[in-house]
Amino acid sequence: MKVKVGLVQDSPVFFDKEKSFEKVETLAAKYAQEGCQLLVFPESFIPGYPRGFTFGATVGSRSAEGRQLYATYYENSVLLEGKDLDRLEKLSKKQNLYLVIGITERQANNGSLYCAMAYISPTDGLLGVHRKIKPTGSERIIWAEADGESLVTYDTKIGKLGGLICWENYMPLARTAMYQKGVEIYIAPTADSRPAWTATMQHIALEGRCFVLGCNQYFTKSMYPEAYQLLIEDEAENICPGGSIIVSPMGEIIAGPLFNKAGVLTASLDLEEILPSKLDFDANGHYTRPDIFDFKVQGQPATKKEKLRSQST
Repeated sequence: MKVKVGLVQDSPVFFDKEKSFEKVETLAAKYAQEGCQLLVFPESFIPGYPRGFTFGATVGSRSAEGRQLYATYYENSVLLEGKDLDRLEKLSKKQNLYLVIGITERQANNGSLYCAMAYISPTDGLLGVHRKIKPTGSERIIWAEADGESLVTYDTKIGKLGGLICWENYMPLARTAMYQKGVEIYIAPTADSRPAWTATMQHIALEGRCFVLGCNQYFTKSMYPEAYQLLIEDEAENICPGGSIIVSPMGEIIAGPLFNKAGVLTASLDLEEILPSKLDFDANGHYTRPDIFDFKVQGQPATKKEKLRSQST
């Protein structure tokens, strides 16, 4: 089975949820017309990855201005229920397109935010959400940690989807949690634009024997609204040059890496390539060594097949 995928390397309308939604809708319509069946957006595409912001936090104190900036960020973050979810589900259905979109998520019952990746199906709506289990460095000021419930995969008509966000991909056990669910299309939205990220994506493809879609924003300092320019005055102009990439189960680069410009990487993935790649290495099969290693993930959801298997026994 062949699946045409697209990776959006672009900028949101920073800290503006409504206009960023409009941009997502425009891009989805365009690339659905070009035959994409899956469209991936970068980490925190709505309402934007706040690179360079301190939110007024230093060890031992927080500023009133930083708290107000957090409130603005919160108000422009995505609520995966009500109007925000309806909008994404209707878009996916209208364009007959699977969407995997990086968002900063807020929840109705608390004031915390999560760096999240929402999976939207054109037939089934919201499949679920992966929330970052360990925000990196200063991200911990603004994003809460998720638990094992967020280590998810989904059986879909275009293959088994799963993945991790940014530096979660450097967590060996988090990757193993994905592999043991048989992920076929591994999705890695990120804010990491270093050339070394290319090697990371190739490593994961070879290790997991899966297709890997590494998706990043392209963002320059001048794209920040004027109200935020003073907050990032020490940053370089080319604040996030991108590096989006598509890799085969044998670690071969299919498309990208794309640097220093906006664009959408597209490729046709032949899922028939996955099984032959496991002849000599299978992290979820003959390389697991269960006689030596006992790996369990607390709270990780079962796949549909695992649920059916447990019901039958």
